[in-house]
Amino acid sequence: MKTEILLKKLEGIQTIDSASNILKATKDKAIYYLFRLRKEGYVKTKRLSDNKRVYNISFENKLKGTSYFEIINKYSPVKISTPITYKIYGKNPSLEETLVYAIKTGSLRTILASLALFKKIADWSELYQLAKKNRVERQVGALYDLAKKIMRVKRMPDRFRNNALPKKEFNFEYTIPGLMSKDFKDIEEKWKIHLPFNKNDLSDYK
Repeated sequence: MKTEILLKKLEGIQTIDSASNILKATKDKAIYYLFRLRKEGYVKTKRLSDNKRVYNISFENKLKGTSYFEIINKYSPVKISTPITYKIYGKNPSLEETLVYAIKTGSLRTILASLALFKKIADWSELYQLAKKNRVERQVGALYDLAKKIMRVKRMPDRFRNNALPKKEFNFEYTIPGLMSKDFKDIEEKWKIHLPFNKNDLSDYK
């Protein structure tokens, strides 16, 4: 049976029994077809608590897409689980792009987890352009200064800092609407950005 036909018939979550029923084949034959698809990269296998195997069969598995959340989880001690994960195919998102995405989510835990990315940021020019495009330059600056208080981070270039710092006439903005810090007023005043974290929120980084 051709791979294209197998994929069309078996796409989704399958067991050996369900694959056997769908293909109207013996279990041995179903195992053979599943093995073949797995060898070609279309199958992800998971073992359940009762030791039973289930097979996630999808064309997208072969594309080896990744998500911003997977990138953050790779580098951060603060892990994120989401009910819906949007995969990105055809390119590997940069850490700079991932950081800006995290800020734009407006999610407390996602932004907290993304602080770890400052340890790895290398292309500050890209980060500034992305931050400027998304109007979060000051949020990036404030979160960087916060990250610097709790971990060793890559040095922010003076050019980035000088371009991102607010002018006198700028108003305060929020990282997450309605949330502000009691413990990091110095950073908030410097960037005219309210931070959504206090010291006890950062315990996972100790």
